[in-house]
Amino acid sequence: MKILAVDTSTVSGSVALLDGETLTAEWTLHSAQTHNRRLLKTVEFLLKEAGWNLDQVEGFAVTTGPGSFTGLRIGLTTVKTLAWTLKKPFVGISSLDALAAPFGFSSLPVCTLLDARRNELYCAFHLPAGKGGVRRVGACETISPERVPERILEPTVFCGDGWLLAGDFLREKLGDLAIGTPGIYHVIRASVVGEIARMRFLAGESDDPLTAVPLYVRASEAEVRNLRHALAAGTVGG
Repeated sequence: MKILAVDTSTVSGSVALLDGETLTAEWTLHSAQTHNRRLLKTVEFLLKEAGWNLDQVEGFAVTTGPGSFTGLRIGLTTVKTLAWTLKKPFVGISSLDALAAPFGFSSLPVCTLLDARRNELYCAFHLPAGKGGVRRVGACETISPERVPERILEPTVFCGDGWLLAGDFLREKLGDLAIGTPGIYHVIRASVVGEIARMRFLAGESDDPLTAVPLYVRASEAEVRNLRHALAAGTVGG
């Protein structure tokens, strides 16, 4: 099954083409530029270099969050449109699940952390599921770095760009219980997103591109401002 997978949930963007269990092509870039300036160009480039055309893609996958609100909207809108237009299967994948997936052969729990700004982190915990997989324990949430150590009771692998922000603090508080990872594991790779999607497709699972929405976890800054204005104006509550 030929799959086009995309991640735009952080400042790093990634696009991959998978043909069954084979990774045909992958592009990942860390850049301050918004994803809408390069996403479709990158998809077109990879398809051309791989000798594929868009009609040959049999399934589409994209990260749905949590992460950058703008990045999520760009990636999700683009991939949903392609899947709906071509009438091909579509799945949305949690960005934190994609971060944890490369540690499927670890025997240790995994804590995935992404920068949520406002001195907060998007966080989720995963446990080895056997045979190279991981399973998430609980929901994705927003948490302050100071609260993370409360959740750690045993040696735990940490990954994600949130570790780059809070790693020193967590090492100080947790000592040997905090196991950091190299920088390559702090980036979400579209190839991993595609592999998770492949397994879901094989299991007969898919999502509706018309109803799929980003997993924001918390309200956007604009929503918070609107709520504050409504409260100040006395139009909420009472």
